[in-house]
Formats: sequence, C-alpha cells, structure tokens
Amino acid sequence: QVQLVESGGGLVQAGGSLRLSCAASGRTFSNYAMGWFRQAPGKEREFVAAINWSGGSTYYLDSVKGRFTISRDNAKKTVYLQMNTLKPEDTAVYYCAARRSTSSIVVITIKDYAYWGQGTQVTVSS
Repeated sequence: QVQLVESGGGLVQAGGSLRLSCAASGRTFSNYAMGWFRQAPGKEREFVAAINWSGGSTYYLDSVKGRFTISRDNAKKTVYLQMNTLKPEDTAVYYCAARRSTSSIVVITIKDYAYWGQGTQVTVSS
C-alpha cells in the first residue's frame, strides 16, 4: 500500500509557475512508477505526465510538453511537477498516482494506476 499526499497548488496568473509535490509513504517508493493527472470541472480526468521508477523515462501530454517537467527524488519519496508558462486551460484539480512497476516503460492510462492522492487545486487566471 502507498499513501500519496499532494501539495503546492494555488492561484496563479497566466504565464506564472507552480511546483506540485507528491509525498509518498508506505512501501518502497522506488518500486513505483508515478503519474500526474488532472480533472477540470465538467471534464474527465486526463493524463498529464508520468515517470518511471528510476526517473530515466518520462512522458507528457502534448499540450504541456516544454512547459511542465516531472521529476522524482526516491530518497525523499517525492515526485514533483514543475509547471511553467501556465495557461487558464491548465486550471484543474491535479492528482498524483502510483503504480507498482520497475519497468523502463511509462504508462499513461488511468486504470493502470492503483494508488491516488486526494488532489490539489490549480487555478490559472487570465
């Protein structure tokens, strides 16, 4: 079992930056691939970024490529999402998720992630 707690959300103007953190507790963090997902009001939850267990493989939603960076610190049991040049359409609740995997392959489908945090709100004003 892995428990996940997100932090770092807030209100920011368009063009600004935020860094989300997701702290994990429980089992060995390095046995888990991690992902960030988001859900805007009235929309389905969507994939944003993912990183494999070692940090050597990452994958991004096309609309955030070049603006967002996912990273992890296995010693601190934390995964991060650095978000730059934020746009109003990035407004959503952001969730981190974990799936047990030591593969180099990054998975982006929601159903493959077994553990989820409670989410943190990101609001980008225009």
